[in-house]
Amino acid sequence: MWKCPKCGRTFRNENQQHFCGKAPETIDDYILAQDESIQDLLQNVREVLRDELPNATEKVSWSMPTYWQGHNIIHFAAQKKHIGLYPGPEAVKQFSKKLDKVGCKYSKGAIQIPYSDELPLTLIAEIAAWCRETGNHA
Repeated sequence: MWKCPKCGRTFRNENQQHFCGKAPETIDDYILAQDESIQDLLQNVREVLRDELPNATEKVSWSMPTYWQGHNIIHFAAQKKHIGLYPGPEAVKQFSKKLDKVGCKYSKGAIQIPYSDELPLTLIAEIAAWCRETGNHA
């Protein structure tokens, strides 16, 4: 067990990523709470999602930036070594070949975009649009 020296919470994994104290209330708060080296990457993902989902509400759900329009459409989050994009299992299945092509790892409902790779912004926009248009969502 690992105990966070800041907040005192205990976790199974050493250096488990988490929010100490209160979770962020806005996406701006969320991004500003992340390491400065990845804030621009997160902001780029946010801008793509905003453009593709103009009628969606931005909110924080499950401590992650979320786009909501009657239901959660898509989430994203900063992880230790990647940005996690969470469009739901049907979207991952639909885009698995394109994700393979750009070198993203994925599992049921989750996509990993390494910080070291160029962000596939066009693909992120395509996934978000597909989720909006089909009603398949996170």
